[in-house]
Amino acid sequence: MAKVLITSGPTREYLDPVRYLTNASSGRMGRALADAFLAAGHEVYVVSGPVEITYPSGCVVRSVVTTTEMLEAAVEWFAQCDGVIGAAAPCDFRPASLATDKIAKNGGDLFLQLVETPDILATLAEKRQGQWIVGFALETRDGPDKAIGKMRRKHCDMMILNYADAIQSERTHITAFASTGEILGSFAGSKVEAASEICEWIARHLMR
Repeated sequence: MAKVLITSGPTREYLDPVRYLTNASSGRMGRALADAFLAAGHEVYVVSGPVEITYPSGCVVRSVVTTTEMLEAAVEWFAQCDGVIGAAAPCDFRPASLATDKIAKNGGDLFLQLVETPDILATLAEKRQGQWIVGFALETRDGPDKAIGKMRRKHCDMMILNYADAIQSERTHITAFASTGEILGSFAGSKVEAASEICEWIARHLMR
């Protein structure tokens, strides 16, 4: 059986001590994947951003807040795992500077300079020693093209395309792409059922 690393949930990038950038990722897909891989007999390690859900007791969970913290935890655990599923939705940008005090209104507009956060899956791909890497691409338009492009930029072995209507929902519709761009399968239904499909796709195409 495999040791599987799953990143899950959102991350937060703070503007000041009380405000932050984030997204509406709930972690439900990460939890469903953890359940599916545990049910299949695998060891599961989860690196999760701030969520309100509870992960299954059979997996090992590390809670993080920022994208950099998620990257550091993922790099540490990836070395002992057979593969990773990047189901998290980390912030792609963070403020260029963090205010030490709460930013107050001053009667004018506030302009933020944002810089890119580290790319977690691309970094893991640089460090891999034979592990497989599966990413998620949540898109609002041109989904297949963007998912395949993302997969190739990040050097993933499989990319799962999903859409914005999956956010905060118990349901999703997904398509899995191989590194060649070939469609491996599609599914629409609950995230629990989708996770089982993803587990089977990975077992069939990536696990040795």
